[in-house]
Amino acid sequence: MAKKKKNWIKGAIKRPGAFAKKAKRAKKSVSAYANKVLKKGSKASARTKSQARLAKTLRKMRRK
Repeated sequence: MAKKKKNWIKGAIKRPGAFAKKAKRAKKSVSAYANKVLKKGSKASARTKSQARLAKTLRKMRRK
């Protein structure tokens, strides 16, 4: 049985603040920018899309 990683969030965030900076440059909130990036047909890079998915996941966790 695999051990559950205790602090997976710390390992998941490779570039702290990078996605928020991108959102600020686009003059959008992090949530709005994540939605824009993840829309079908978006030309964002794979890294940006991955950051957007993580941002949405962390946002859901915060609400609980």
